[in-house]
Amino acid sequence: MENNIIEAYGKIPPQDTNLEKIVLGALLIDNNAINDVMGLISAQTFYNPQHQTIFKAILKLNVKGVVIDMLTVVQELESNKMLESVGGVVYIAELSENVATSAHLETHCAILQQKYIRRQLIHAGCEMQKISYDESMDVDVVMNKSEIEFFAIMESSMKKDTQSISDIAKRCIEELEERAKKMDRLIGLPTGFSELDRVTAGLQSPDLIVVAGRPAMGKTAFCMGVARNTAVDFKNPVAVFSLEMADKQLGDRLISAETGVELEKYRTGQLADHEWQSVERCVPIFEQAPIFIDDTPGISIYELRSKARKLKRLHDIKLIVIDYLQLMTVGTAFNRNREQEVSFITRSLKELAKELDIPIIALSQLNRSVESRGGDKRPQLSDLRESGAIEQDADMVLFLHRPEYYGMLEDNEGNSTQGKAEIVIAKYRNGATGIINVGFTKKLAKFHDIISDIDEFAVASAIDKNDIPQNNDFANSESREIKGNAPF
Repeated sequence: MENNIIEAYGKIPPQDTNLEKIVLGALLIDNNAINDVMGLISAQTFYNPQHQTIFKAILKLNVKGVVIDMLTVVQELESNKMLESVGGVVYIAELSENVATSAHLETHCAILQQKYIRRQLIHAGCEMQKISYDESMDVDVVMNKSEIEFFAIMESSMKKDTQSISDIAKRCIEELEERAKKMDRLIGLPTGFSELDRVTAGLQSPDLIVVAGRPAMGKTAFCMGVARNTAVDFKNPVAVFSLEMADKQLGDRLISAETGVELEKYRTGQLADHEWQSVERCVPIFEQAPIFIDDTPGISIYELRSKARKLKRLHDIKLIVIDYLQLMTVGTAFNRNREQEVSFITRSLKELAKELDIPIIALSQLNRSVESRGGDKRPQLSDLRESGAIEQDADMVLFLHRPEYYGMLEDNEGNSTQGKAEIVIAKYRNGATGIINVGFTKKLAKFHDIISDIDEFAVASAIDKNDIPQNNDFANSESREIKGNAPF
């Protein structure tokens, strides 16, 4: 293509080989960088044929799931007898040595892509010029070819095709018909907590769900319960990224909750015969459970995205659980304050949920204002720690609250709070907000369903009459009813 352009205009087409070297160097020094540029550039984006070959080798390594660095790229090129044609080991080494950071990589790729599009346009113009001189070709054919050529360039430069409302409406109606056939009214991923599933109709794709609470409220226990129910009871593959606990600790919790053997007793190994039998019975359950745990400490958002994409490709995961958000990093190249970092992380998680078309649950801490507040100490959205972006980017915010922990052994109606917990739906972009009561067994670190305190007939009637007020802030609310219109 470039030869045609040079022949027609006598000059080198738009390109920047130095910037191409910087991009390749960044990909060599940052193993996760390739995932940031996927969809932004292709091998053809590079003007230099050597650089095209090197980039293709990097893509092959990424597909194989191999770490990308100077050594693996050299090996890949050598195995395909392409190493010497790209300049040998010395040239690959120069690419990585001349770049200190992968910062601004997406900006650099965008510049290269713009130059590539310009080359495409020039090439298309040259081709149109040639056939326009050919008077044996009908002018309508020439115009049609021109239109097709330029439309193809426009289409390839767009990240996603637009869709007509007729196609979208048709798809929506088809999904509505499928939902109407379901007796349980679940249109999303079931959590295994019946009242939560009733209110939300299951976890929806591609929602970002933030589960927050103060320490000892049971955030990890709740989310591992959701992961267990989703994977074991409903056979949906789940990925768990545990930044706080080791994989073995999570395994201990799952087995304790499954067998009913108290966690402290389980850790000592001093089990009675019937307890050993319970443990043995649960082994086949977890042998077949599609739960994938990654306990990389301080994992960066880039690495998590890369691993999530791989798990989606290999195991078709339906849910991601991250424990917890504030322990994630954005890499050394992100030179901003912590609030901006958390904003970037939550935005990236929302984008990942949309890309993979699955719900993502991210655990979050709350600030200390809950402890100093009087009253029932029920969390508020303003208590989310470090960034208002968590509230903004989340489709749903769930607070876990255990009044018993604060010495409140009865609620305002005189009901016992012992062994109970609240799931406070403080924000739900697509449905109702409110408070759901569940049971909590501290010795097993396990949440479970209980008989609801709600008079479901009264609530349903109120919802039908539309006389339950919309309210996302339940810090001062004594109601245990679901607020707002039900999502079904």
